[in-house]
Amino acid sequence: MNVCNFFSSPIGLGHVTRDIAIVNNFENISTNFVTGSGAAEILKNLNFKVQDVYKPPSFIVENGTLKNPAKWLWSYYNYYKECKNISQKILQDDNPTLVISDEDFASLTVAQTMKIPTVLVTDILETHFTKGLASLIEKKMNKSMQEISKKCDLVILPENGDDFDNVKRVGPIVRTTAFSREKLREKFLFEGKTIVVSIGGTDAGIFLIEKALESISKINQDIKIVLVSGPAVTKKFENVRNLGFVDNLHEIIFAADLLISLAGKSTIDEANAYGTPAIFIPIKGHFEQEDNALEQGYVFDDLQRLDTLILEKLEEKRKQTNTNGAKTASNIIKKLIKQSNA
Repeated sequence: MNVCNFFSSPIGLGHVTRDIAIVNNFENISTNFVTGSGAAEILKNLNFKVQDVYKPPSFIVENGTLKNPAKWLWSYYNYYKECKNISQKILQDDNPTLVISDEDFASLTVAQTMKIPTVLVTDILETHFTKGLASLIEKKMNKSMQEISKKCDLVILPENGDDFDNVKRVGPIVRTTAFSREKLREKFLFEGKTIVVSIGGTDAGIFLIEKALESISKINQDIKIVLVSGPAVTKKFENVRNLGFVDNLHEIIFAADLLISLAGKSTIDEANAYGTPAIFIPIKGHFEQEDNALEQGYVFDDLQRLDTLILEKLEEKRKQTNTNGAKTASNIIKKLIKQSNA
């Protein structure tokens, strides 16, 4: 039996959800996950083997805008050093056949020093959080990140396009469901027009919940609101059904008539795959979310016309997109393991 250590970044929940999609296609591979926070909770709920050991720094978000990105970057650097120590002990104990990392560069550094084959799953090749003097430090971190990536046996990008060097573009990586949309609506008790508002694994998206509820209240229609507030939000909201923290957001998205969400890539990919009309509002100043949202036709200022967008999107027809990203990623990882064992 091949043993694989899968280090999944706990900064957001999108990393672990796509990692689950990949691992669900594994055969004869024992997978030990390493992560933390809400990502670890999802894995525990789904009975995966997981070590809940990472404690990532939180973004500081006020009224939808990212604050003190330079401070966060410094916190991330210290977090990276802690993760190196943690991953080194785990890898020495497990001695895995392969290390897969979803944007956890600390484990890759350690694994490459130990001559263990490495795979990186990522949707960004460099970051752009800071400006001015702090950006010089970020550029050095980007250069280090790119050097680690080049040393990987394989880099998997969950997007469409051509391969190059050690990079394989596999298309969107999305979890599957065994249920039809009708069965899921019965399962979740969705009746009539249902809008799902989702903000991921932190409380950074509270601004979006508040604005979405305000905008929907202006619409003179019988609309049911389902909130997926995640593990960090304790605030109570009226006239909504709050599911809190879930491990099957993809199924809830499939069952919904409209999704309103922050602009995380995995959530966007799941909404597109299942054909659910969606509105994606990025955290202002969060380069990755702003890029993701822009690809879908949205910017932060769309928050101010949310009621109009909601009415437009509720009339939009569903259009599912087939994607084999998870299966493709799994197959090329299995091929790498086979080559390593030869």
